[in-house]
Amino acid sequence: MTGLSVLIALGANAPFRGEPPDTTLRHALAALAEEGAAPQAVSRFYRTPAFPPGAGPEFVNAAASLAWAGGPAEILALLHRVERRFGRERPVRWGPRTLDLDLLAFGDAVLPDRATFEAWAALPADRQRREAPEELILPHPRLHERPFVLIPLADIAPDWRHPVFGRSVSEMVASLPAQMRSDVTPL
Repeated sequence: MTGLSVLIALGANAPFRGEPPDTTLRHALAALAEEGAAPQAVSRFYRTPAFPPGAGPEFVNAAASLAWAGGPAEILALLHRVERRFGRERPVRWGPRTLDLDLLAFGDAVLPDRATFEAWAALPADRQRREAPEELILPHPRLHERPFVLIPLADIAPDWRHPVFGRSVSEMVASLPAQMRSDVTPL
């Protein structure tokens, strides 16, 4: 399949049907491939602290690059469909979850526009806990500050440049505090 490379983050910190989170992530990657989003590259799996701190058990996180021939809204719908297939519910923002699939980037697209992206990227932490955008924001407005996203992403796309900030994944990882980086450990 040809198509645009799409970057996603995967995470889980709750079992699904008795299976541990790392097994769920592997099954989710297979489910994405079955539905036309073939993984081109998959990072190592990492153990990471719950986010936000105290939000539940540790996570297993990874990143993947997918080949996708459709548009950004369609891949987002597919990610949500696969999450539901693996028991994802959204009763509480940032609560424990059986599967979390986040669309990080769609090529170098900035959606819906730069001003909207910048507003969401600058949202204060207290509002981040309460508010979620009603429209697709790309790249993901928090990816540049989350070690559990950046470190796995560096495995597969170290040279990808953030289309707004102009920094590569490697540069964003290097700018994280050392303690944040050390909290993300390979399984």
